[in-house]
Amino acid sequence: MTRKCADLGERQLVRKITKILGITEKDDCAVLDAGDRYLVWTTDMLHRETDFPPAATPWQMGWMTAAVNLSDLAAMGAEPLGLLVAVGVPPDAEIGFLDELFSGLRDCARRYGTEILGGDLDSHRELTLTGSALGQVEKDLILRRRGAHPGDLVCTTGSLGSAGAGLRQVLDQGLAKTELAKRLLEPVPRLVEGRALARSGAVTAMMDNSDGLALSLSDLAEASGLGFVVREDLIPVSAEVEEAAKTGEDMIGLVLHAGGDFELLFSVRPDGIEAAREACDLTVIGVAVEEGVWIESGGIMRPLLPKGYEHFRP
Repeated sequence: MTRKCADLGERQLVRKITKILGITEKDDCAVLDAGDRYLVWTTDMLHRETDFPPAATPWQMGWMTAAVNLSDLAAMGAEPLGLLVAVGVPPDAEIGFLDELFSGLRDCARRYGTEILGGDLDSHRELTLTGSALGQVEKDLILRRRGAHPGDLVCTTGSLGSAGAGLRQVLDQGLAKTELAKRLLEPVPRLVEGRALARSGAVTAMMDNSDGLALSLSDLAEASGLGFVVREDLIPVSAEVEEAAKTGEDMIGLVLHAGGDFELLFSVRPDGIEAAREACDLTVIGVAVEEGVWIESGGIMRPLLPKGYEHFRP
């Protein structure tokens, strides 16, 4: 029987491709030695049908394309140098649509101190936006997904579950202008927090949690060769998400599996937690352990399965 991409899913396909290419590091960005510092590069492709809900405006599509790439730079503790954008546009798209789209790209880049430097424009049956962000970081400050040790504290910026709750409001209720919908459609790359955490010297491993907390913890654990225990009662959830959730179980499902929050997930040496707190607002949600990824609720630990947003999956 011929195997299809959908049989494997995104992460298994990535493992297969990186093995073919001989890529060993598993980070949010590729890293290139540039003398006294590293250059970090990332690229993300977004499609009209699979990445943008119908309520998204052209401006929000542009903003999101820049933001998801800048979020990868934040996860490395890097500062942005610029972005390139390749855009495939349906020939019947209106000129006004294109004006708004590129305004969103420009506005997001400028908001975070950088620019769209150029790119490519082509015709395509489906609107396709591919961003590529370049950043730089001092060699002694770069943060990787690997590096956590048992006993390190697991932390996150912001609150979780907002994008998932926002997607539900947009798709099920047609609400596109709520605070939760904005969290979904106009994500905030944590560049300031990423740089501050890098400078603190307290962080041992970091990534962004764009695919949901459960999958991100699994990725971080795999990169560092250990495990994590997170406490359900410590995970930060906003009042808006609590109100939007149907039940407590539904709420934790949004937090763990929905994805789209673009917060930073990281581990901190126990003796460095105060330095990390001085760097940015954070919440300690668990601890690194020898193996396994677990969630504790009411004194009971259960395995936290790596489920979340994956391409090639329904």
